[in-house]
Amino acid sequence: MAKVAIMGFGTVGSGVYEIIKTNAAKLQQNADDTVELKYILDIRDFPDHPQKELFTKDFNDILNDEEVTVVAEVMGGLHPAYEFTKSLLLQGKSVVTSNKELVATYGTELLEIAREKNVNYMFEASVGGGIPVIRPMHQCLTANNITKIAGILNGTTNYILYQMIANGKDFETALKNAQDNGYAERNPAADIEGHDACRKIAILASLASRKAVDYNDIPTEGIVNITLDDVKYADKLNSVIKLIGYAEFIGDKVYSIVAPMLIKKSDPLSGVNDVFNAIKVTGDCVGDVMFYGAGAGKLPTASAVVADIVDSVKHKVRSKKFTWYKIDTDIMADKDAKKFAYFVRTNDTLENAKKVFGEICVADSIVDGETAFVTQPLTASEVEAKSKELKNTLKYIRVLD
Repeated sequence: MAKVAIMGFGTVGSGVYEIIKTNAAKLQQNADDTVELKYILDIRDFPDHPQKELFTKDFNDILNDEEVTVVAEVMGGLHPAYEFTKSLLLQGKSVVTSNKELVATYGTELLEIAREKNVNYMFEASVGGGIPVIRPMHQCLTANNITKIAGILNGTTNYILYQMIANGKDFETALKNAQDNGYAERNPAADIEGHDACRKIAILASLASRKAVDYNDIPTEGIVNITLDDVKYADKLNSVIKLIGYAEFIGDKVYSIVAPMLIKKSDPLSGVNDVFNAIKVTGDCVGDVMFYGAGAGKLPTASAVVADIVDSVKHKVRSKKFTWYKIDTDIMADKDAKKFAYFVRTNDTLENAKKVFGEICVADSIVDGETAFVTQPLTASEVEAKSKELKNTLKYIRVLD
């Protein structure tokens, strides 16, 4: 019998409890062992809970109980989640988590401890919520060199952009709708400024390259400057705008960015709407594969956490080697290592735009006095320099290739 514990009894933690209780027979079948919940750690009281005897406020109850072999960390945040996770791994207990901030910040160290102690540190739920992507990248695509990852990694921003695209709402109205529906926090900065997506693409890039990618090294733009006019122009170009977490592996370097991008409607990522997420992974053998589903939510995220619990129970003797390593040299590619086509809006004339940028694809103007067009592929430095040659460049946005 495998004894497990849950740290944190919020939305995800209560979902983990529910699945363990509801699907006990299925878990036993897949884990080749009975999975029994022994503790739930939370600072709050739950006097009306049907199993209130499981609750503890003392982390040491879990740490020092030799029967507990797997712990689900669903507390969120960095502290005390980091200290608790590190202590558990050092004690020889496996830990599974949905905590993207923790994995992106301390994952390298925690994975190293897990290797040394021959236990598991798993984080399927940290990137795509209920979408299985970590395990498929590690197992199903193991014959491939992964060359590129492009993902819609944040449901809040995808909902906002979808409201702008489908219902013609401006950014502020769409954001308020997201908050009213519980999709966005009262302080939505982590979502709309791109920080959440940045941590997730850092995890995926680290896993794919087996090199620790620091999210602080990834240039990050959010969607706060995307206007309804931008969305309308994109539609004129048979495209939509999505916030994309992007990583490409160029030689021994990692090129990564988080930014709003125009996506052609022929690309399957363009049809990912509402709060759904999708991750497109390109392998040198398999080509493009896409993982799609609910990127957040109580039971979708909890299902990924419980899947990691089952995997840890099943591999309690020989741990699964989800891993990457800290590299002493700089692994991040220069901002000009990758060329994108750019969508540009300017108050300058079409004649001068062609003079500066050469061959361009012109969009029908929807604002008097504006010229809008898509360039040929350019480096970041090239588009910056050329846009300064135009009269009042209003905006330029990358086009996903």
